[in-house]
Amino acid sequence: MSVQHDRVRFGAAYYHEYHGPGADPTPGDLKRDLDLMAAAGFTVIRVGESVWSTWEPSDGRFDLDWLEPVLDGAHERGIDVVLGTPTYAVPPWLVRRYPEIAGESATGRPMGWGARQEVDFTHPVFRWYAERVLRRIVERYRDHPAVVGYQVDNEPGLHLLHNRGIFERFVDHLSDTYGDVETLNREWGLVYWSHRLSTWADLWTPDGNAQPQYDLAWRRFQASLTTEMIDWQARAVRELARPGQWVTTCIAYERPALEDADLASVLDVTSGNAYYTMQDGLAHPSAAVVPQSWTATGTWALFQVADVMWSSRDEPFLVTETDAQAIGGPSTNLPAYPGQWRQAAWALVTRGARMVEYWHWRTLHYGAETYWGGVLPHSGVPGRAYREMAVLGAELGRVGGLLADATPDADVAIWHHGASRWALAGQPPLQTASGEGDPLSYPRIVASFYRGAFDAGLQVRVVRPQHVGAEDPAAVAARLPVLVAAGFYAASDDELAWLRRYAEAGGHLVVGPRTGYADTEARARATVQPGGLSEAAGAWYDEIANLPTPVPVVAAPGSPLTLDDDATATAWAEGLTPGTPPEGDRTTAAADGEADVLARYVHPHHGAWAAATTRAYGAGRVTVVGTVPGASFARSLARWLVPQPLAGWSDLPPSVTVHTSTTTDGRRVHVLHNWSWDAVDVVTPADLDVLAARGDRPADPPPPDEPGGPLDAGATVTLGAWDVLVAVTR
Repeated sequence: MSVQHDRVRFGAAYYHEYHGPGADPTPGDLKRDLDLMAAAGFTVIRVGESVWSTWEPSDGRFDLDWLEPVLDGAHERGIDVVLGTPTYAVPPWLVRRYPEIAGESATGRPMGWGARQEVDFTHPVFRWYAERVLRRIVERYRDHPAVVGYQVDNEPGLHLLHNRGIFERFVDHLSDTYGDVETLNREWGLVYWSHRLSTWADLWTPDGNAQPQYDLAWRRFQASLTTEMIDWQARAVRELARPGQWVTTCIAYERPALEDADLASVLDVTSGNAYYTMQDGLAHPSAAVVPQSWTATGTWALFQVADVMWSSRDEPFLVTETDAQAIGGPSTNLPAYPGQWRQAAWALVTRGARMVEYWHWRTLHYGAETYWGGVLPHSGVPGRAYREMAVLGAELGRVGGLLADATPDADVAIWHHGASRWALAGQPPLQTASGEGDPLSYPRIVASFYRGAFDAGLQVRVVRPQHVGAEDPAAVAARLPVLVAAGFYAASDDELAWLRRYAEAGGHLVVGPRTGYADTEARARATVQPGGLSEAAGAWYDEIANLPTPVPVVAAPGSPLTLDDDATATAWAEGLTPGTPPEGDRTTAAADGEADVLARYVHPHHGAWAAATTRAYGAGRVTVVGTVPGASFARSLARWLVPQPLAGWSDLPPSVTVHTSTTTDGRRVHVLHNWSWDAVDVVTPADLDVLAARGDRPADPPPPDEPGGPLDAGATVTLGAWDVLVAVTR
């Protein structure tokens, strides 16, 4: 089913079982916690997903009643509950009795115990015990009125598992896919380095593998196992759940054994982590370039996290974990500046979040995450974090219903492709600072275009081939008139044909580095590049260079593109040449005319080629960007692509961003952020009703009870330091 949202839920993960002297919580603690939550406007908590050994202390001995007071107390206060199944954290007694369920990080090398997710989740022993505890929990609490949904497992896909049984399943999968070893030999090019198979028994384990086709198939297979595991749990829960209860899991998007869109397809709603660097990590504009990991650094990166989460199912999503206080180990201490919790939450909501849950309610006194700060500190005494979240809770309680059915607006669409991420991790085109291949090449390429759009004041819709590829390209071009396909390396012929039809139907297709270069087996195409798109683009290349240092770029004579003096090409340079490629790329009809040059490299060697070209194609246009554009270059490209952003605001101060959503009745919700310490003024472009505003506020303001009233078009509004204004068209 697809979940219908009538409000934006607000709350935290709550582990009452973790707190109290010696982890022996008292009823008084529970009442106090829930009263504080209710006072802060909390409407949801997540419980139970991490404590299998509490649910089942020993084999077959279940303790299921301990959670009931939590659920009863939540329900009394109008707080919904997402009930977690504990299958990602296996109890010691199960490991002791069945050591064969241990996951292997390399063939024959079991993982050590003491963390989590160390198990071979395909093993029948694990499956039997996991389903037993899952069913007992759901049967016990499915009829409790507080339970609105279930989270199965947690952050799946942490490890690439090398267990022998998994490898043998992989071999069977290849046999089913390719039919015989000769087909596999041909498709993977196993003549190279004498890897031809004579029988399926010849296939080597992945530990020392260097063949990219094998690596991509292995990554796809591992992700399919993760999806299958979550699907198995979701089906088991649905058999028992009462009507209207939904099933999800918490997605950590950087996991190696994960294809999030496939995973989300077996759920009822997407849920996931939205961790970000606070304090100066949210300053905008910023020149900082920080590699993204499980934490997003940069305001643009926080929005990208939200837009990717929307794209998993192309619909609203839930944030199951985000920063309460400082998130990380004891050396990571960057709690939010005043106002930043509110800013981050509104950023997520305006891009489609229909639940914002902090991790977690109270900071732990022991364990691996002792210093991952909760809403309450170690003392349990409400502090600044709690007070600021209470302001936010009041706002979301008052106006969240209006946003519940709203769709985030988009000026630009960006193509996102999981298989290309894996393929470019295995054969990275970009370099790290040390000159080695960067396994984060794909996210670096895509992020450069996303950040350029964000810095240009545009809103982005992240799209997946499995979603838009099923639509008529003309319909997509009408709805999303600019589409950036960068780093789309492991591309099928059909997908490239769809992109051509998108441009032919009136869309503006922007082709970025490595797009079209390989096929779905990660084999380099035997055509000039960009493969399948060169004739439509009216430009081609056959030479590539890494750029150890940025190279300046300038607009070509007569180019419609305006570049600032600091525009650069970074990391990568494709030698783009306008015109019909040698021999022609006969995957398309012959091009009628060559591309115009938008920008050139300023360099004694690279200056012979274009850095970017553009050409009218059918009713649309194809633009090729042959580099990873630096921040200034990317921003200028985005401004040329979309001169008039949908949001409609103009002359905004540099620190201000505006994002809009459209409700089902056609009204537009505007969310403005000031990502700086300095108060700024903005001028309204239309008649608005203010839903949430704080302006120059005291350090610890009380939750506002009323919205700020009407604003006429042309009115001047002051945004204070780290401030947010939420308004709707009248």
